[in-house]
Amino acid sequence: MKKRDAEQIGTVLRRFLRQESLESPLNEQRLLSAWPEVIGQGMAAYTGELYIKNQTLYVHLTSAALRQELMMARELLVRSLNQRVGATVITNIVFR
Repeated sequence: MKKRDAEQIGTVLRRFLRQESLESPLNEQRLLSAWPEVIGQGMAAYTGELYIKNQTLYVHLTSAALRQELMMARELLVRSLNQRVGATVITNIVFR
């Protein structure tokens, strides 16, 4: 038995996720998990509910001062989060 058409497992898994429409939800979950790493544990303590809808990340904040600071760094955060995931998952962040 010869292995002529062998493929890497990563390639097979990516194709399967794409076919089953699971790639997007998986990337969204990865992005939500990366949030504390990108903004830091200290700032993450002041954030509550996080969810993604229509390529927009919604973040509930408990500090008005932190809201102002994060609004100024919004574009950098979008780039950093997308880079961490390795795909364009979000295009905007809304702070509430």
